[in-house]
Amino acid sequence: MTIKKWVLLLVLFIGCLLNTSANEIIIKRDSQRISIGADLYYFIDNTKILGINEIEKETHFTKSSSSVPNFGVLNDAVWLKFTVINNSDDSHLNLQIDQPVLDNITLYTKLKNNTYSVSELGESFPFYKRLYDKDPSFIFNLVIPIGGKATYFVKVQSTDNIQLPIFIGSEKVILEASHKKFLISGLYIGIMLSMLLYNIFIYFTVRDKSYIYYAAYIICVILIQVSIQGFTFQFLWPNNSTLALYSPFTFTILVGITGLQFERVFLKTKEWMPKTDRFSIFFILLYLSAFMLALFGQFALSFRLIEVVASATSMFMFYMAVSISRKGYRPATFFLVAWSVFLVGIIIYTLKDFGILPYNDFTYYTMPFGSALEVTLLSFALADKINVFKKEKEQSQAEALKAVTENERLVREQNVDLEIKVKKRTEELELALTDLKEAQSQLVDSEKMAGLGQLTAGIAHEINNPINFVTSNIKPLELDILDLDTVISMYEELDLTRDIEPQITNIELFKSQIDIVFVREEIKSLLSGIGEGAKRTAEIIRSLKNFSRLDENDTKPVDLNEGLASTLVLVKSTFPDHMTVVKEFGDFPNVECLPGKINQVFMNLITNAVHAIKSKNAIDEEGVLTIKSWQDGEYVKVSIKDSGTGMPEEVKQRIFEPFYTTKDVGEGTGLGLSIVFRIIENHHGNIEVNTKINQGTEFIITLPINTKKTP
Repeated sequence: MTIKKWVLLLVLFIGCLLNTSANEIIIKRDSQRISIGADLYYFIDNTKILGINEIEKETHFTKSSSSVPNFGVLNDAVWLKFTVINNSDDSHLNLQIDQPVLDNITLYTKLKNNTYSVSELGESFPFYKRLYDKDPSFIFNLVIPIGGKATYFVKVQSTDNIQLPIFIGSEKVILEASHKKFLISGLYIGIMLSMLLYNIFIYFTVRDKSYIYYAAYIICVILIQVSIQGFTFQFLWPNNSTLALYSPFTFTILVGITGLQFERVFLKTKEWMPKTDRFSIFFILLYLSAFMLALFGQFALSFRLIEVVASATSMFMFYMAVSISRKGYRPATFFLVAWSVFLVGIIIYTLKDFGILPYNDFTYYTMPFGSALEVTLLSFALADKINVFKKEKEQSQAEALKAVTENERLVREQNVDLEIKVKKRTEELELALTDLKEAQSQLVDSEKMAGLGQLTAGIAHEINNPINFVTSNIKPLELDILDLDTVISMYEELDLTRDIEPQITNIELFKSQIDIVFVREEIKSLLSGIGEGAKRTAEIIRSLKNFSRLDENDTKPVDLNEGLASTLVLVKSTFPDHMTVVKEFGDFPNVECLPGKINQVFMNLITNAVHAIKSKNAIDEEGVLTIKSWQDGEYVKVSIKDSGTGMPEEVKQRIFEPFYTTKDVGEGTGLGLSIVFRIIENHHGNIEVNTKINQGTEFIITLPINTKKTP
């Protein structure tokens, strides 16, 4: 063998020794938590279908160059490979991956028979499946005999940023480190909750909507921070992997939207920068687009879009705060300082995610404590806004007082002119009111005169018939009486001294000539006719008196049937020849009322019914006027129904309005039914109207029997 071959073999042997040494992680003490990120080998599985058997044979693993490997957002599977030599005093070690938002982590432990045991964790599995359910990070048990060696493979898949702070140590050391982390997180959450409650309290005190927007923003910031640290999955929805998967995307978007909306309200950007403020909608739409991408499974694209939109939105908000602060709006200065602090925290945290800055406690907690400091400063800004409100209120009150003083002066100056104008206007209104009352009185009198004229015409017609009958009987009666008087005179002129028989013969001859028997019968007939005419006249007079009751101004028990009958007698002359009157009067006690007023109601309704029948223009069709009365409990009802023209609905709704009439000009004033309604209302009754076109109309009057019992 040549020297060259020996040198080549030596180089290869040394290289293998160096490679094996670099691939092995030696645990010397169990009192330390050792970061093994720089000692890992990784392989990116683009197919995501390779199993442990294929990976074990894979020769393209790459050595990690960072203590915290950062693979960004991948749709691929990341395989890690490392070998551990346990030189500590404890055979039970723990592997901790301190990144709570990973979806799937699978640990493959190589056994003595060259097979692998499998342990699966991640947010894709319920939280209770974790070995340590009091820690949101992922902890695996590593059982390595003291002085022994073991090889492990870890498969990682996630929709979130795959950054792997990975440690090995004893259980005690691992949990102590987690407890320190919990203390810091608890301090942060306590500060944020205090600020949240403080601002909610202030909102209910001052009712400024800036505080409620700010409270919503704080809630979203708390949720995104505790979600990043794994507490939402641990405590809020430990059995819901879907919420755990989408919560980082959702909360990040909500933080951006609520923060932007808070700035718009707090800094009044619509007033200070109306044109620039319109771009806010554009950023909100981009956030919503990122959320839709996540819903459709495009997590990597969604994550990148959120990063870009969040950066652009932060700069946009920073620009508006600077611009408004330069214009002299004091709250904008507070906002600018607070937002700058938060932006510094975000930048440091983002540089850590991109691997530019190292992963440590400072870079990890910069954003949470930056947000806590921002929330605190903004709370001071909101508190200062109360002073601004107070100052504005005092200035407004001063201006209002000045305006009130000026108004008082103007009012005093205008009072004189106003009083003169009011007095003049009052005189004009009084004059107009007097004219109106006179016109109203004339119209009411006109209605009364129209009714009186109609009533007088009817009475004259009714009385004229019996009077004519009496008058025509007087002349025949007078002639018959003269004949009887002649017969009596002839008997009185008998001369008893002369022959009686011839004188009696002359008298009998005269009696035969005048037909004394007919004269006697005719006298009886004529007297009977005169008596009938006088009786008819007396009946009309009695009906007229019963109708008018002009001497009665107080209520009294009245027979309504008698009033209806009297009214029919008085208006009988207006009845057409083709009309039939149907009377169905019931038995009921007398009704407490004003007789004259109620009779006026009857006359107006009956007259309108007759007019409706006449207006139908159907002479060959018999018109029917039906009048009924009956008792209904403590009330009496009167129905006046005609078979006339009826009314459309629009007319029915207005018939009781004053001055409304459907009659021709000169035939009515439009006050008849208005007066009827007022009279019925004054008697604590009511009136109903049922009507159909070309079928007729029915008015139903309801009156209490005793008005004194009716409220």
